[in-house]
Amino acid sequence: MSVIHDPLSEEAAARIILAAAAAGSPLQIRGGGTRTLVPAGGRDYLSSANLSGIVAYNPAEMTMTARSGTPLEEIAATLARHRQMLSFEPPDLRAVLGTGGIPTIGGVFATNASGPRRFVAGAARDSLLGVRFVNGAGEIVKAGGRVMKNVTGLDLTKLLAGSRGTLAFLTEVTFRLLPVPEDAVTIVVSGLNDAEAVAAMATAMSMTVEVSGAAHLPESVRGRFLGGRLPDGSATVLRLEGLAASVAVRAEKLGSAMAPFGAVSVLDAGATQQLWREIRDVHPFADGTARPLWRVSVAPTVGHQLVAGLRLETGVDAYYDWQGGLVWLRMEADPEAELVRRYIKALGGGHATLMRASAAALASTPILQPQAEAIEALSLRIKEKFDPAGLFPAGW
Repeated sequence: MSVIHDPLSEEAAARIILAAAAAGSPLQIRGGGTRTLVPAGGRDYLSSANLSGIVAYNPAEMTMTARSGTPLEEIAATLARHRQMLSFEPPDLRAVLGTGGIPTIGGVFATNASGPRRFVAGAARDSLLGVRFVNGAGEIVKAGGRVMKNVTGLDLTKLLAGSRGTLAFLTEVTFRLLPVPEDAVTIVVSGLNDAEAVAAMATAMSMTVEVSGAAHLPESVRGRFLGGRLPDGSATVLRLEGLAASVAVRAEKLGSAMAPFGAVSVLDAGATQQLWREIRDVHPFADGTARPLWRVSVAPTVGHQLVAGLRLETGVDAYYDWQGGLVWLRMEADPEAELVRRYIKALGGGHATLMRASAAALASTPILQPQAEAIEALSLRIKEKFDPAGLFPAGW
């Protein structure tokens, strides 16, 4: 039976890791448990649940330091009191994955979890200024700092972001923040096919209106957003944020530019907030099933070609974020990993991560995108430096 270790301090975590190394016993690192789809297979867990709390917060400098197990909800509530936010909109995928647990700030950075604003504001790793962690040799390490100008160890910090607990046990993170926009609206262009939507989004992004969200919701999923209150037909949605007077002027300019593409309507701040939260959290595919779900990252101009090609061979449903560069792709039956990745390669490359499937499919399918030979060799060398005994196995 697996044992869950819940250290109360970095020192306690280091002792657990040293004991595991001596015993040759791997440790599956666990944050809030929101993405635990594949069982640890008898391995013990090392959890950050008891490493919780905000260590330092400077609203004037827009930086925060928190222990890795701090619930994301606690972070958000504290920031809201000062009208600040995480710029990269980390998604809450519990509903679509059918998992429980509590999202934590360490888990956000360990998975590099990034939402709709990522294509203009950067990913989670781009907001990460510093980390503390315990490596596979039981050493407590600090990298980076609490202000942007302190770049000591910046590369080390970036390596930990997105490493999914395979390099070290994160204990503390320092990150930068942004002010909450005063106002937000969404321009909706109705009735475009996928290729037309790509052209419309490219036009919008070429303008000086500062679009902070660009997504395309085909007719097959459009009714699952906003409780079906979007206009009929597909919806190409473009978010504008900022000072109210500026948003009004930019919305008028963007609406005029989009009129040649299709019928234009505008969502107010309340509907905008709900819509982009549902886009972020993959709401249309949170259907209580285990139908395979892929998160595909490709060039914005080819996402619709990927979906069109797959539709010729198998049943799929999809919508697009990041100006078309992020495709949420749901298969009707099997994951079809070889088929999906073959199409991605033919379209110039990208990344496909299997986010959800049956237990049997998860056990038999490579969940993460296979790395090129040179990248894999480099990754192995980095792994050896951080975790020489191989204590932290690759998980989901």
